[in-house]
Amino acid sequence: MSDEEHQFESKADAGASKTYPQQAGTIRKNGYIVIKNRACKVVEVSTSKTGKHGHAKCHFVAIDIFNGKKLEDIVPSSHNCDVPHVNRTDYQLIDISEDGFVSLLTENGGTKDDLRLPTDDTLLTQIKDGFGEGKDLVVTVMSAMGEEQICALKDIGPK
Repeated sequence: MSDEEHQFESKADAGASKTYPQQAGTIRKNGYIVIKNRACKVVEVSTSKTGKHGHAKCHFVAIDIFNGKKLEDIVPSSHNCDVPHVNRTDYQLIDISEDGFVSLLTENGGTKDDLRLPTDDTLLTQIKDGFGEGKDLVVTVMSAMGEEQICALKDIGPK
């Protein structure tokens, strides 16, 4: 037997999975689903009856939660679909940099500086105007499958 120490380099992520399986027939409107590797919110579900040979099928129409694109998928209702883990977190807005990144205050007192301003024009102007007026703003960040984006804004009063 050798007395050498073996070094193992692992590139695996020890974190939780980005998605979990759920039977297609149990996914409802306003739920979440992964279509074409994108996290989406279901806006319409229709189920076809079973044919002579085969399964009932679920037809999903969903909108990508990050870019707003409409995606569709048809899956047998007895099969499993991937459902993303979607988290919403509130952060207080500290600063907006010239290059379009925001500086956010986390709950433990640290800062989060890796998020861009949202692409949605109305939300973008609300954030910029509110910050320019010196209001205390709280932004809601939605995260799923390794992506994050500011999705909502709350005004908690003047500074």
